Amino acid sequence: MIASTFLLAESPFALSRWQDFLAHFDIFFKAFFYTLLMSLGALILALILGLIFGAMSTAKSKLLTFIARVYIELYQNTPLLVQFVFVYYGLAIMTKGQLMISTFFTGLLCVGIYHGAYIAEVIRSGIEAIPKGQTEAALAQGFTYKQTMSLIILPQTVRIILPPMTNQVVNLIKNTSVVAIISGADLMFTAKAWAYDTGNYVPAFIGAAILYFIMCFPLANWARRKEESNKKTYSV
Repeated sequence: MIASTFLLAESPFALSRWQDFLAHFDIFFKAFFYTLLMSLGALILALILGLIFGAMSTAKSKLLTFIARVYIELYQNTPLLVQFVFVYYGLAIMTKGQLMISTFFTGLLCVGIYHGAYIAEVIRSGIEAIPKGQTEAALAQGFTYKQTMSLIILPQTVRIILPPMTNQVVNLIKNTSVVAIISGADLMFTAKAWAYDTGNYVPAFIGAAILYFIMCFPLANWARRKEESNKKTYSV
């Protein structure tokens, strides 16, 4: 009887562990908003870069197209973790401590630039889905390439790119967890640190997973419904 009680108390799923988690939930709550704020900053950066390089990818200038492809291929084909290590540790070492970026802005920059490459591809595919005749007609009417993109082409691509764009946003939020490798105060690092200090690994990581789910599920669900709506629209 004593042995079974001891085993129950030591169980990873023991009620006392969850009570301890709830008692320290304020730590996770702060990490939740830290992650949310970092995700928002990274998303703004990713959208700006995606829009610029997505438009460049479809430009007639070979130089602009080349620059866009270099950026996209470089970031799509290198691990995000390596980018974090290079920006946070590498730049500090190369500049002998003159350039040191905080963990928050390292996460914001790395995740934003990384997903900017993917969003650029989403925007490129959306632009290419619009008949080329529209671009040619606009240019023939005296519109500049910039005016053609901003006034005619890009507004039409919004409906096409919204579902895949939203999926990228979901991936962006999840990828902020990589900041844990440089000891950022995000959800993943907070869960890992608290679990190490208390031994309550199951509540820590399940709790973190639930908080990530709260951030991601509404977006993923909205993207799925939007995609279904688009299919019905185009099938009519």
